[in-house]
Amino acid sequence: MAQVEATTERVVTAKPDDVFDALADYSGTRQKLLPEHFSEYEVQEGGDGEGTVVHWKLQATSKRVRDCLLDVSEPTEGELVEKDRNSSMVTTWRVTPAGEGRSRVVVSTVWNGAGGIGGFFEKTFAPKGLGRIYDALLANLAAEVEK
Repeated sequence: MAQVEATTERVVTAKPDDVFDALADYSGTRQKLLPEHFSEYEVQEGGDGEGTVVHWKLQATSKRVRDCLLDVSEPTEGELVEKDRNSSMVTTWRVTPAGEGRSRVVVSTVWNGAGGIGGFFEKTFAPKGLGRIYDALLANLAAEVEK
């Protein structure tokens, strides 16, 4: 099994605290940011950053749907980590300053991929697909916080 990683980033015209708060607001703003690839969204515990437990289904392709139950932590300032209880998938969001009134948002997801030929295709194509999904989410985030 090889580790698979998908990373996407965007610079947003908003203060880092405002961007982080929008991402960490699982009870409100976060759900509005999700593109159509996400369904069955439900906050099960908490709702604001550290200690939140949130569920969703992520439809990566027409045939591939992941049922995700995520534990959220904030290991360092400006960082949200979502660990999936149902798989090896871990998504890390980092928000850092990018100049006056601007923020850089980097989202990186890693998981243990399949072995063999299936693993080759997963490692080759899954990061691109997930990157497109997170590009859409980051565009929604920018539209939300740049108001």
